[in-house]
Order: sequence, then C-alpha cells, then structure tokens
Amino acid sequence: MSKVSVYNMEGNQVGELELNDAVFGVEINQHLIHKAVVSQLANKRQGTQSAKTRSEVSGGGRKPWRQKGTGHARQGSTRAPQWTGGGVVFAPKPRNYSIKLNKKEKRIALKSVLTSRVVENKFIVLDELKFDEIKTKKFQAVLNNLKVNKALVVLGEKNDNVYLSARNIPNVQTALVNTINVYDILKYNTMIVTKDAVAAIEEVYA
Repeated sequence: MSKVSVYNMEGNQVGELELNDAVFGVEINQHLIHKAVVSQLANKRQGTQSAKTRSEVSGGGRKPWRQKGTGHARQGSTRAPQWTGGGVVFAPKPRNYSIKLNKKEKRIALKSVLTSRVVENKFIVLDELKFDEIKTKKFQAVLNNLKVNKALVVLGEKNDNVYLSARNIPNVQTALVNTINVYDILKYNTMIVTKDAVAAIEEVYA
C-alpha cells in the first residue's frame, strides 16, 4: 500500500495514511480516462441547435425568371441556399450527443485518474476541513498554507460553511465523494481530500 502525508489546515504534517491499492494503486488506463472525459463533455451538450433547410423556409414557390434568355444564371427558387433568406445546406437538427460508458469502464477510469494523482504527488490529504463561519479569507489561507492555487476539494460530508467559503475563489471547486468525476479531477492541478472522504472513496470503489 502506498502512503501519503496527512496535513492539518495550517499546512503542517500531522501523520501518514495508507491508501488502498485497489483504488489508489491500479494500473492507469489512459484509453478509458480519455473515453470518460469525451463521454462527460458530450453528455453536457444540449443538442438543441436547429436551422431550416430549403424545403422548410417560407416563400420561393415560383421560378424567379425564365430558364433562358435573361443573361442571368438559371434559378429555380429564391429560397435556394445561395439566396439571401434561403435555406441552410445540411442544416443542423436537434440530436442526442450522449455517449454511453458502462459502469465497469467508469469505475476503472475513476480509479486510474485517482492513481495518477497519487503517483504525481498531486493528492493532498487533510485531517479535517471545518470552519465556524463562512469566510472566504480563511479558506484562502488554508490553500496558501498547502501552497495550492487550483484545486478540487473533496469532502466526506456536506458542509455549507466550507462550500460557501470556497465558492468565490477562482480555480477552486468543492465536491462530495458521490459527485467526483474524471473530468473535474483532471481539470484541477491538485486534489485536496479530507481523511473521511478518502475512507468513503475506498469504501465505495474498493
């Protein structure tokens, strides 16, 4: 089992924690990590874009001028794509962009990205993260103590004081164990996880 240091909110090391290799020590599968990110971004797309083809725009029923003898190029309709007000060639229509990933692939991708964070020393464990009041300055002080400026902060349980204190800090996002995903973990340079969140992650994914 790999070991990581445990820090307090002042940035001082207060112990060590053994990580479960079934979650934080797996073989990193780059292919599934890529698939998970592509799937997540595709699933965010609304797919509501729509434009009209030449058969759907109004007007253009009659031929604008006779076929020959005018000196103009032949035209069959004023609603052809080359005309102002005409239809769109291969117009986009509402569609579903979602890409399905099965549960096993999702779990392997998440374990792979968690392992990569541990291997790259971008996984910081806090003994606890609690505030008596909503104070952005206090949360920023914790980040400064840990020498971190862009982080995904994972909590074991919902804490409104922590969430609201972090909300206004750019490049910081808080998440619960059941909401972490591959894209968010890769998006932020560092992963800050409370000790109870690590135990919850191991319980869910081991």
